Amino acid sequence: MKVNWLDRRIAAPGPYLCLCLSKDEFNAAIKQMGIAPIDGWIKSPQADATAHHLRSPKKGLAVVVCLNGWENRNPIEVAGLLVHEAVHAWQEWCDYYGEVNPGREQEAYGVQAVSQELMAEFSRRMAKQEVKP
Repeated sequence: MKVNWLDRRIAAPGPYLCLCLSKDEFNAAIKQMGIAPIDGWIKSPQADATAHHLRSPKKGLAVVVCLNGWENRNPIEVAGLLVHEAVHAWQEWCDYYGEVNPGREQEAYGVQAVSQELMAEFSRRMAKQEVKP
């Protein structure tokens, strides 16, 4: 007898997520989302990274994490910036779904998952040398 296993998802999937290491990548991401161009891929001159929270009729919630000046940073600093932006992605996801008081463990797993995705993407791109410092 064949058993039909159901989807193991117990919560709504997180937002679409991407990492942009240049303004051109950011512009391509928002274009793919079907969103009008946005000024400031990094929100302020003092910021080293920015998490843009976008809502598209096509795809719903997306978080576009932009990282500036990574070329001259220690990898631990890059990881710290990505974790910081992952927290903002988690916060936006909670707001999007109306979650006002997530459990601490739920929050920890959520931030961990987003952080790992961002760090894995950064690592993959550095290994492939898609972006030259």
